[in-house]
Amino acid sequence: MSSYVLFLVLTAAVLHACWNLLAKKTKGKIPFIWLLYIASNILYLPFLFFQINKGNFIYSQPLLWFSLSSALLHLGYFIVLQKGYRSADLSVVYPLARGSGPLFSSIAAILLLHEPLKLGSTFGLFLIIAGVLIITGLSFKKENNSKIITGITYGVLTGLFIALYTFNDTVAVKTYGISPLILTLATNLFSAVLLTPFVLPQKDELKREIKMHKWIIIAIALLSPAAYILVLEALKYAPLTVVAPARETSILLGVFMGSKVFNEDDGKRRLIASVLILGGIVALSLS
Repeated sequence: MSSYVLFLVLTAAVLHACWNLLAKKTKGKIPFIWLLYIASNILYLPFLFFQINKGNFIYSQPLLWFSLSSALLHLGYFIVLQKGYRSADLSVVYPLARGSGPLFSSIAAILLLHEPLKLGSTFGLFLIIAGVLIITGLSFKKENNSKIITGITYGVLTGLFIALYTFNDTVAVKTYGISPLILTLATNLFSAVLLTPFVLPQKDELKREIKMHKWIIIAIALLSPAAYILVLEALKYAPLTVVAPARETSILLGVFMGSKVFNEDDGKRRLIASVLILGGIVALSLS
């Protein structure tokens, strides 16, 4: 992995952990998610105009279909993620989502994109799985297992959506040469359109979200697309089996934030497990 790709991925990881911390604070539902998409498209319009002036905006059927499929997958991701944050700890849902995501992505890349599976990759995937298992802290003797199981369910389901949209968008960027910025904005536009019929009857909820969380909405609308655009840019220069796991260095930040900001239990154990996941990420990155 080149230093440029590493810079892109690590920057994306920090931005991603930060916006997830903000999302956990709001525990927002569909109106909140819709406002995120609207705000992000407005905020990123100047960058879109810049790309158009450079002659990079080329409408094509691949752009249409990949952005539509990505919108559907991102909607599933956001809805499941926010449901998980309302039901379980950040330090369980976040690392499970981010840890299982690259696992699914790497398997898809190996099976469908025919990327090679090396010894280092195998060891890295093993460490990630071990860390994910430890981080759950599941025990038959614990009384709060129901909450942990809920976190596991939503975390892994979120990871599945991460893997699906990552694979979809990787093909769009690497195979069809679609601009990461244009793909992300088109995805956000389709997502907002798809959610509009469900949001219109909830005008009171929209007003409440704007009143209570307008600055958080603006912050996430800036950070979330930026983090993902950096990842897609990195995918132009490195394989998915390297980029997808390496971006999950945000796991350490997510667990740390969950234990410190929200005073969640088992912070030390979850942090140790996150180090295992990070070790797996390093192994994947060096393979």
